[in-house]
Amino acid sequence: MAEEAKWYIVHTYSGYENKVKANIEKSVENRGIEHLILNVEVPLEDVVEEKDGVEKIVKRKIFPGYVIIKMIMNDESWYVVRNTRGVTGFVGPGSKPVPLPDSEVEKLGFTQVRMDDMDVSVGDLVVIKTGPMEGFSGPVESIDKATRKLVVKVSMFGRETPVEVDYNQVSMPD
Repeated sequence: MAEEAKWYIVHTYSGYENKVKANIEKSVENRGIEHLILNVEVPLEDVVEEKDGVEKIVKRKIFPGYVIIKMIMNDESWYVVRNTRGVTGFVGPGSKPVPLPDSEVEKLGFTQVRMDDMDVSVGDLVVIKTGPMEGFSGPVESIDKATRKLVVKVSMFGRETPVEVDYNQVSMPD
């Protein structure tokens, strides 16, 4: 039976998250172990910052000092991650890495929602569950499978406004 890849949290030196991500991805490529380490993420969120009266959306790390990795845990994958420059260790008691529960991974929003899993069509009502438009709902105006984006028409300030969102930012209303 093939082992299932799970998400693990890796602690890094502060400010090294992107370097660690790049180094692990390079090691995976060099060693040909794409089947063991499937995804390396630095969780980011959009934050509105105001500077000189101008608001702009910037990406900020949700968990500074941590990288999240989807991998099949075995001696080789553990060794590659553990010996990456900037990694201080896996999160978990002692030396035993503990996988993140799926419910927590879903909250972070990196589980890629495939369009076929979602069964949504133009005209369907969806609710935006993350990002600056969280809580708004509206009909789907268009679907772009290539970029994994939907355009949802939301009512803001009494006007219908088209908003582009990722698949994994919306859900069907309960």
